[in-house]
Amino acid sequence: MFRNLVQEVKAAARTADDPFVTTLIEPFLRALVESGGSDLHCKVGSPPRVRIDGRLRKLQTRELAAADTEKMVEEVLRDDLREQFHRTNEADFAYSLPGVGRFRVNAFRSRSSCGLVFRRVSVGAIPLLDLGLPPVLASLAMEPRGLVLVTGPTGSGKTTTLAGMIDHINASKECHIVTIEDPIEVLHFDKLAMVNQREVRVDTEDFVTAMRAAMRQDPDVILVGEMRDHETVKAGLAAAETGHFVMSTLHTTDAAETINRVIDFFPPHEQKQVRLALAGSLRGIICQRLVPRADGEGRCVVMEIAVNTGRLADAIADPEKTATIPQLIAEGGYYGMQTFDQHLVSFVRDGVITLEAAMAASTSPHDLTVELRRLGLVA
Repeated sequence: MFRNLVQEVKAAARTADDPFVTTLIEPFLRALVESGGSDLHCKVGSPPRVRIDGRLRKLQTRELAAADTEKMVEEVLRDDLREQFHRTNEADFAYSLPGVGRFRVNAFRSRSSCGLVFRRVSVGAIPLLDLGLPPVLASLAMEPRGLVLVTGPTGSGKTTTLAGMIDHINASKECHIVTIEDPIEVLHFDKLAMVNQREVRVDTEDFVTAMRAAMRQDPDVILVGEMRDHETVKAGLAAAETGHFVMSTLHTTDAAETINRVIDFFPPHEQKQVRLALAGSLRGIICQRLVPRADGEGRCVVMEIAVNTGRLADAIADPEKTATIPQLIAEGGYYGMQTFDQHLVSFVRDGVITLEAAMAASTSPHDLTVELRRLGLVA
């Protein structure tokens, strides 16, 4: 699967007399793309590694020296970020390599040496139908107004899901879509909709500034790359309450935690009003995890999906009822809702994932075992 990169690195090096003094990044990015990996890690004292199906695999080349990673940073870092990197020792940005692909990059210092992580991103979105996601996601994408949140840990596919939903809107509605991202990961081209994509620190100062400006840009749909702070969450809720359709992400594990996290962004004296605003504007929460497939061919996405029904809205508005949210989701199959464990059960039943993988990904392994035993899927 992995090519031996030593000869390519030698050919790419700029110093003929000492080819390993500096190392160009291109061979390693090509290896990332050709191996089907998601991330490339470059660290001093270790060969570059590629993440494939959740595992970090070494490339067949030598250990990187400090001069190598310093050179890599110099090659890929934008001019406007150089001062920031030297001052803060970290930088986030997008990088495109013609003929290879587009990448999200984090450059940083670790023990005084440079390190880099490249995340491979798509030029265009994968349609929802091709992603094989539950049909309710297409319905949520077509909401005329309100808030939809896609959550999960880093690397769980949130960007792919959101891009698929934006693509569905783009292909289905004559509307104006504004995205605010840091950095832009998936490029969208106008179909029925008009899409304007803005990158933080390139096209706008920050998320909050861009959100305020977006309200004067006649948007129908606003995608906020991540709700990171109180001001961004406040702006997103305000946009959803005033008739716009807002989509964003959070690093939370399930729907109940997502609701609590949004509320906790605000001081206690504001939380009652926030609960009411969230109960009224929320349209859905999509939480996801990636689980290895039983056939060894990559990973599949397991989702918990909450759709804001009247009962769920009551549970959001009343803190004494918030604990009932998991039960309401489990009982909401008619509306397209499902818990993680319900989705895991269907995957085990269909042979998509193994019992061991389901247990590792389950929110409640004991409850999952009980349900699988009830269905006769385990002894």
